[in-house]
Amino acid sequence: MQPTLATDPYDWPALLALISRAFASMEGRIDPPSSLNRLTPQGLALSGEVWVLGQPAVACMVLKPVDGALYLGKLAVEPALQGRGLGRQMVARAEERAREMRFDRLELETRVELSENHRFYLSLGFTEVSRSAHPGFDRPTSVRYAKRV
Repeated sequence: MQPTLATDPYDWPALLALISRAFASMEGRIDPPSSLNRLTPQGLALSGEVWVLGQPAVACMVLKPVDGALYLGKLAVEPALQGRGLGRQMVARAEERAREMRFDRLELETRVELSENHRFYLSLGFTEVSRSAHPGFDRPTSVRYAKRV
């Protein structure tokens, strides 16, 4: 099973539900709350290239060009299937896509509090490039990672 590009017509509400299930463990752990709380199915459909694994999807990600790099967002794996290499498979596809689009790096952000995400991305060869604070916060709330592809 290989990741494929989600195209209309697509069950965007079901995909948003997958992301919500995968991100549920963040509730109460991150501050401010995730931007996922404001995402709609239509917004997801318009957010960039949306890649899925399986039908129905068991993993997904959003890819979009940002500041000279390919940005990887909303990487999600069905909670019952986490730890089986699906996230790694999605990131590998993101790296391939970056090369296809002639980008030399892949970038992403994760929240400071999500140490398991930090370990995952570091294990894949990403390096921390910066930390930033959401508006109204006097401490870093996000960590940006990058990887040369």
